[in-house]
Amino acid sequence: MIIAVDGPAASGKGTIAKALARHYKLPHLDTGLLYRAVAATVLDQALDPEAEADAVASCDFDEALLADDRLKDDLIGKTASIVSAHPLVRAALLQRQKRFAAQPGGAVLDGRDIGTVIAPNAVAKLFVKATPMIRAQRRHAELRGRGSNASFDRVLADIRARDERDSTRSQAPLKAAEDAVVLDTSFLSIEASIQRAVGIVDAAVARHRL
Repeated sequence: MIIAVDGPAASGKGTIAKALARHYKLPHLDTGLLYRAVAATVLDQALDPEAEADAVASCDFDEALLADDRLKDDLIGKTASIVSAHPLVRAALLQRQKRFAAQPGGAVLDGRDIGTVIAPNAVAKLFVKATPMIRAQRRHAELRGRGSNASFDRVLADIRARDERDSTRSQAPLKAAEDAVVLDTSFLSIEASIQRAVGIVDAAVARHRL
């Protein structure tokens, strides 16, 4: 069983995907970490994230980098949004994601193009969203908790800029798959969001078995 969880930054998709993986005892991949690893490599090597050749050259990163806590840094997140817009970067990481999705027993993947590109035949597809203001509040609290002094206005501007880049890029833009169920977490607690997500997946599995 493949579960695809898509959505914009700070919508809650990562938290929901991890909870679904625990609930259904499936392996989980946060595909955004792949792009963050590319971004970290670009920054470490003082390359230009806007240059597709530089970004592609950074796709051959050490797998251990995916466990590095600094991938959560705000700068790496913003840089990841830039490198992920390059078609050749997405192509370089495509097979790695497809292999994870195709493993025996299934998997849970979250990102921005799982239901549309990586696993279009997923049994369950969720598109998790929240208003830009709510997402900025969540991200601002997260950054403050890690010691950042970023202003709320800057975080909100970054969220909106990333939404624009992700939604308008030519390759695999952020959008809900036609058969995805939209889950708006704007005014839901984490527990309520997870409960609804489990209900959505259970319903999708039941339909699949008919």
